[in-house]
Amino acid sequence: MTGFWARLLGREPVPDTVADALADSEAVVATAQVPDGMLVVTSWGIWPPGGERLGWHEIAKATWDKVSLVVTPTSAEQIVPGTELLADGRPLRFRLTDPGKVPQAVQERVTQSIRTRNRRELPGGGAWVLQRRVPGRDGLVLQVRPDPGTDPVAARRLAEGIAARLPEDP
Repeated sequence: MTGFWARLLGREPVPDTVADALADSEAVVATAQVPDGMLVVTSWGIWPPGGERLGWHEIAKATWDKVSLVVTPTSAEQIVPGTELLADGRPLRFRLTDPGKVPQAVQERVTQSIRTRNRRELPGGGAWVLQRRVPGRDGLVLQVRPDPGTDPVAARRLAEGIAARLPEDP
């Protein structure tokens, strides 16, 4: 869609690499220019410039400081199917000169991906036990996200213990 028609119809132009990679039911929610390209927010996650989609369930947190959107991605280790032990990745900082709806859209979608949230205290800190929706899939994934400094063995035992109590799929 050309820039004129996109503006007329209220649609943001999206880089071809993102448009070509969108899932059938994935919709563009907001976009913003960043120094090295365009940040695209969809119903399934965030597309950083030149990168792959970061799903809502793969984001530990997102903050907005009136200049930059800071997104903390996670890496997940599968304990058993449907249960993951998370580790926070290096925060990604996106400087937005004209943020539009991007900060609000990101915050809402990260929050909406969380169905339940419980806190567990562990040696050296604690962990959040989350049930989250995964875009494009039915059901929930259970995630254990330990705080920095939490005993990694205790966090793993917590995740394994929770996984052992979950009913098996039929």
